[in-house]
Amino acid sequence: MTIAIYPGSFDPITNGHLDILKSGAEIFDKVIIAVSYNANKQGFLPVDIRTKLIEESAKDIPNVEVDSFEGLTVEYAKKRGATVLLRGLRTSFDFEYEMQLSQTNHALYGDIKTVFLITKPEYNYISSSCVREILLNKGDIKGFVPDPVCEYLKSI
Repeated sequence: MTIAIYPGSFDPITNGHLDILKSGAEIFDKVIIAVSYNANKQGFLPVDIRTKLIEESAKDIPNVEVDSFEGLTVEYAKKRGATVLLRGLRTSFDFEYEMQLSQTNHALYGDIKTVFLITKPEYNYISSSCVREILLNKGDIKGFVPDPVCEYLKSI
């Protein structure tokens, strides 16, 4: 059984993230979408809320598990028995950063492979920071995030 970890802050999860998650779930036996957090940093949404919103957004994908972790992604992957890190790409700028990260992770844990998936064109401009900016300026985020996230963010 091939287990993939899809790590990120997902603050909040976007439709682009969900698109990558769905594609990964079609390829791998199990995908663990893992919300990373740093106890020394304050996120936009608390980790438990992010995790709950991801669970609600991904409830129809049977081979997906939602979890959170602190520390190195490769150490978390080892602990969970994963051999693949799933990463999403929107643009060529993402690739430069992700390639360096992939090589660093491989140097730390030689058994891990990184698989890059490209989001659909209709999502390649969406980012969590963009969603936060729109929300903070009272703009409409519908179409940028899954419905459970949209409903929650409009309520705060």
